[in-house]
Amino acid sequence: MAEVYVSIGSNIEPELHVTAALDALQDHFGELQVSSVFESESVGFEGDCFLNLVVGFNTCLPVGELSLLLKQVESENGRVKNAPKFCSRTLDIDILTYDDRVGDVDGVCLPRSEILENAFVLWPLAEVAGGHMHPQVLKTYSQLWKAFNRSQKLKPVDFIWQGDKVSPMKSTA
Repeated sequence: MAEVYVSIGSNIEPELHVTAALDALQDHFGELQVSSVFESESVGFEGDCFLNLVVGFNTCLPVGELSLLLKQVESENGRVKNAPKFCSRTLDIDILTYDDRVGDVDGVCLPRSEILENAFVLWPLAEVAGGHMHPQVLKTYSQLWKAFNRSQKLKPVDFIWQGDKVSPMKSTA
């Protein structure tokens, strides 16, 4: 079984689509590690704020099959396949890490570069996998978050999933 962390983001009916993504991931993989949900400004374009979070789970699927499954979940939630990279979206699910794999695996670059670039990826990843080591820079995600340039606007928000408050967590701030 591989330990996987994925990022989830949405800025079109985000509560609906984040909930749908969590439900789909739970249906496919069972128990999930769910970070706080964060509101962030759109990056790279003018658009509504996003809801972002990171989810961890275990899977037997190889990277390529997992990627296809995540793209299917996006599509089922109205994601436009060939839309511009920087645009509003119903749902975006990206593989951040797959065990400690490094490099291009089945067309997926691991670990995802956004981990080191975007607060909306690193902060929630530090919450759910803070003690895990980034396989290239050899620092934990908690260490990386503590050293991160926090100029990106990001805040934890209340989010209810399956009747429970998912966030905000108090573990890493």
